[in-house]
Amino acid sequence: MTTPPPSAFPDVEALVVDVLKAAPALSAAAVAVDPPAGFDGTQRAVLVNRRGGAWTGDLHVDMPLIELEVYGPTKAVAHTLANAARQALLANIGKTVGSNTFTDVVEYDGPRWLPDYLYRGANRYTCVLQVSLRVF
Repeated sequence: MTTPPPSAFPDVEALVVDVLKAAPALSAAAVAVDPPAGFDGTQRAVLVNRRGGAWTGDLHVDMPLIELEVYGPTKAVAHTLANAARQALLANIGKTVGSNTFTDVVEYDGPRWLPDYLYRGANRYTCVLQVSLRVF
């Protein structure tokens, strides 16, 4: 018998923001779901977005896809921050944060350079990782 999905998934965006904010290599960057006030794409920032995912009932696991949009004052800085964000998230495999355990983190795409047409001066890399969270 398959376990039905919970009525609400954990707020994985907030969970990932907390994990990334705790990473020393990202201490100089704004880490959030929404861009900070006055953002123009040239500041150091990591924006976290859930892009979907799936519930695996038998395992009681939420498996969302997380997109990281990483910005910096230069292309090189944005690339360095993107790698630091990936590393911070990948380092959480097997760790419990709050009432959720990261059972796996798999990189699907990235980091890759992606021009941002909303912020003309932006230096942006994106990457997509699948996070498996055991939900208790």
